Amino acid sequence: MEDVATDSSTTRTTGNNGSAGIERPRRTRRTRMTGAERREQLLDIGRTLFAEKGFEGTSVEEIAAKAGVSKPVVYEHFGGKEGLYAVVVDREMRSLLEGVTGALTAGHPRELLEQAAFALLDYIEKYTDGFRILVRDSPVAQSTGTFASLISDIATQVEDILGLEFKARGFDPKLAPLYAQALVGMVALTGQWWLDVRKPKKAEVAAHLVNLAWHGLDGLEQKPRLIGHRKS
Repeated sequence: MEDVATDSSTTRTTGNNGSAGIERPRRTRRTRMTGAERREQLLDIGRTLFAEKGFEGTSVEEIAAKAGVSKPVVYEHFGGKEGLYAVVVDREMRSLLEGVTGALTAGHPRELLEQAAFALLDYIEKYTDGFRILVRDSPVAQSTGTFASLISDIATQVEDILGLEFKARGFDPKLAPLYAQALVGMVALTGQWWLDVRKPKKAEVAAHLVNLAWHGLDGLEQKPRLIGHRKS
């Protein structure tokens, strides 16, 4: 455990005759941060810096300085900047995936689309730093996954819903994965745009996304055709 807080107040000594003596600094008292607490502190600091500056723009020195520790402490907990970044990204990916899949509760298919859209927009609104990290190009993507792989995971959840709907309407359920990727990708890219502009309001964005997605699905042709001159 490491020292993280001090007390710099003074104490006054008293002479044998009761007179006031010399003020002396009180011995410093330090509270100690556990290893788990230090790890969480470093993750919080790293998350903020990675969101603000990106992976390349963030240094171990800066992370350590903001935590009030030496560089070796960062290496001790995470093996370096890459390890810290990997944990931050992994946490954000799990948080977003759980939020979206948890929102897909029973209901009309259109309502499920609304739930999915709201879940992503809620995450962007509440965990803006986390979303900024996820949509950046990751230099250690092999170990942490990518935003594209996260979108694919979410699309897999939507795929099951679309598959049942396709089957009920006489469409080929084998095409459900394609449409799931298209729908989730549309919401995700709109979310990236909304991240900065924040207009219109969240509910209105969700309504327009679902309007396009639902009415697009409602008017699907069983055998879509190309009308241009190119056929392959």
